[in-house]
Amino acid sequence: MEQETSQATPKPAGPTRAGQAHAHVLAILMTAVISTSFPLGEHITHGLDPAVLMCVRFAIAALFMAPIVAWREGMTLPSARSCLRYLALGAPLAFFFWCMFEALRTSSGLNTSAIFTIVPGLSALFGAVLVGERLGLHRLAALFLGMIGALWIIFRGDPARLIALDVTVGDGIFLAGCVGFGIYGPLIKRLHRGEPVLVLTFWTLVAAGIWLVAASNVKLWRTDWSGVETVVLGGMVYLAIFPTVISFFITQYATLRIGPTRVQAYGYALPAMVLLIDLALGKPAPPVMTIPGLAIVLLASLVVQRGAIREFR
Repeated sequence: MEQETSQATPKPAGPTRAGQAHAHVLAILMTAVISTSFPLGEHITHGLDPAVLMCVRFAIAALFMAPIVAWREGMTLPSARSCLRYLALGAPLAFFFWCMFEALRTSSGLNTSAIFTIVPGLSALFGAVLVGERLGLHRLAALFLGMIGALWIIFRGDPARLIALDVTVGDGIFLAGCVGFGIYGPLIKRLHRGEPVLVLTFWTLVAAGIWLVAASNVKLWRTDWSGVETVVLGGMVYLAIFPTVISFFITQYATLRIGPTRVQAYGYALPAMVLLIDLALGKPAPPVMTIPGLAIVLLASLVVQRGAIREFR
């Protein structure tokens, strides 16, 4: 059984500048990988119940990671206290991904990626409360810009649509999911007890899968798997390995080096990346009035990274 690390254990030295730069590069790569999940999710979410789809996704991800963890770190069962920590980390993840795929049934990949841009601001607010991370004027400005940009994209720059709150049910569901995901980054720093990132990632995935099994209820056991389309099964495997395992590992690795707010700030680039993927897939371009919203959220990313840029001068 895993022994819980004593609170008296000295904290390791802070990350080097090279380590921080590496974390920023990985965070950009993570954003590109995550951006593919919005168009793909929009395409396959009607093939299975969202809770069932996510449950299988996390199960595949955990099975994929298990031999890697056993090889690199050794596979030991966590203590009861650690189990509670992992369940606490897995809950917002399970909630977020269920909301995402439920939302994509009635919303679009571009809309949901735009709503996702509020996560860095939420992460900053939760980070200030949970781990004492300073917000700073540049992060507050980025929060404001990100919200303006997201609203611009969702309502296509049309004030009449904003006043009428012309949104889908899916937009509202995903907004709730983003609130849950906003607390995830700060929780990593709050609940990390010095275990390797691979171990932390693996047991968090397992814990999220447990929550999703509970959410899927009897639907998981009543699913006719022989009738599930091949593209849906293939999509689940892709989502499990790339936007799940790889992005979770990068998120936790980078969060411990540059903080949850800066990691989440790269999410501001998601709408632009999703738009490029949609265009590459032959989807029609959004209204021209959407473009200023994309520019605003990209500006928000530059603003929130301002402090990070200063560190490397």
